[in-house]
Amino acid sequence: MTSNENNNIGNGSYNDQINSLLSRLVADVRQFTESQLGQIKRLAQIGTALSAEKNLDRLLEMIVDEARKFTNADAGTLYIMSDDETELEFAIVQNNSQGVRMGGTGGKITWPPVSLRNADGSSNHANVSAHVAISGNVVNIEDVYNAQGFNFEGTKKFDQGTGYRSKSMMVVPLRNHENDIIGVLQLLNAQDPANKKVIKFSPEAQEMTLSMASQAAIALSNNRLIQDLQDLLESFIKTIATAIDEKSPYTGGHVRRVAELSMTIAAKINEAQEGKFAAIKLSDDQMRELRLAAWLHDVGKITTPEHVVDKATKLETVYDRLNEIRTRFALLKREYNLKLNEISSENRKNQEEEYSREITEIFDQLEEEYKFVAALNSGNEFTSDKMVARIREIGKRQLTVGGEVMPLLSEDEIYNLSINRGTLNDEERNIINNHAMVTYKMLSQLPFPKKLRSVSIYAAAHHEKIDGTGYPMGLKGDEIKLQSRIIAIADIFEALTAKDRPYKKGKTLGEALKIMGFMVKDQHIDADLFDLFMKEKIYSEYAARELAPQQIDV
Repeated sequence: MTSNENNNIGNGSYNDQINSLLSRLVADVRQFTESQLGQIKRLAQIGTALSAEKNLDRLLEMIVDEARKFTNADAGTLYIMSDDETELEFAIVQNNSQGVRMGGTGGKITWPPVSLRNADGSSNHANVSAHVAISGNVVNIEDVYNAQGFNFEGTKKFDQGTGYRSKSMMVVPLRNHENDIIGVLQLLNAQDPANKKVIKFSPEAQEMTLSMASQAAIALSNNRLIQDLQDLLESFIKTIATAIDEKSPYTGGHVRRVAELSMTIAAKINEAQEGKFAAIKLSDDQMRELRLAAWLHDVGKITTPEHVVDKATKLETVYDRLNEIRTRFALLKREYNLKLNEISSENRKNQEEEYSREITEIFDQLEEEYKFVAALNSGNEFTSDKMVARIREIGKRQLTVGGEVMPLLSEDEIYNLSINRGTLNDEERNIINNHAMVTYKMLSQLPFPKKLRSVSIYAAAHHEKIDGTGYPMGLKGDEIKLQSRIIAIADIFEALTAKDRPYKKGKTLGEALKIMGFMVKDQHIDADLFDLFMKEKIYSEYAARELAPQQIDV
């Protein structure tokens, strides 16, 4: 073989090696690039999922779940910074090998928080999670048993008690958009996907975890911001109810009780397994919308004068005018006494005895008439036409005050005493009824978010009736939404049984349920809801909490 041939062979072998190396390099680069792209894609997916989750507990769980999957970590703990930024509170604890899943949807963890300060006020750098929260630096440890600078006695004690072996650990801070640390993510025991052996968290895993932690912090901050805004809205609504409470303690108590009773009814609807409501399940958003509507259902009464809201008697305005009438009756008696004294001495012997007898009869009659007026003023019973005619006759009596002759009862007093039922006259009842329209006008102008847009109509329609005779809009049948029907049932039951009204005595359970039964027959309230109210004995739990013992007769 010639030297040229040898050279050709050598060159060919060398070229093959180069080509082979290049091919492997290209393959490695492609594999690395695909791996990197896969991780980036996975990060993007995680970020999207975190941003989409609205439930805080599930979001917290998702942060740890995704971080563990991303790094092949066996365990993970998520700490959340306390409001005063002095402690790290346990939010999520997971350990796959030990079968541990705590926090989040599983309920709040009661373990004591990690303090960021020592007893002497110095920073707690001995605890690795506290150190990360204080410094903002990532800690990546190959073996915690051999780590320097941190106290892992608690970790070792846990291992002794469970037989677990804590080894590799990575702790990263969660920074929000303002670069504030709002939490700490601690991952434990990274595992080799091939053989499940515990390995150190790689630099790549650290970088990716930091990126994911940033996304998690933003999602968590957004979630908290939304929750804070929701809490602010509900607190503001309850503040309005408190304002009504201050204006009228009776209405304020009513608002709270109606809201609580409405939510109880809604919860029973969601639990129904058969019947009319088996297919109906109110979502969390719908339940929240109902709760706000129930709290706001009487907000229009802010514009209603308190002497109308709390009108305890027929003659009450700012005060009860029955006292004035009592004074007039007393003055009328005084006039008769004066007439008796004016009889001349020569006639007194002949007239005094007879006149005295007449005055006694008149006094007895006036006393009986006053009692009739006082009883009528209470509004506790139906006022018949016969009673109205009698009150007009009594009103015709005259007395002299300051030299001026005036009727015993004014036309306005007669008008109010002639009210058929209750204590409100037509004008006052219209003022009261108008609160429903005022409620709608007020709430419909508020820019409620999309999921709460029906609050105004649900709140305003609680006085609508199935037969269309209600107010303020005269809705009929299915035009009245379920939520409004729920509030209506709660509103009526509370009003019938309320024991703190100044103008009426609270009815017993038996009386209230009987009246509501008639309202079902008259197509004033929803028959199916009332059946649920009775079948589930919703009234019973309410009665034990809100009614006087003597009212509970069912």
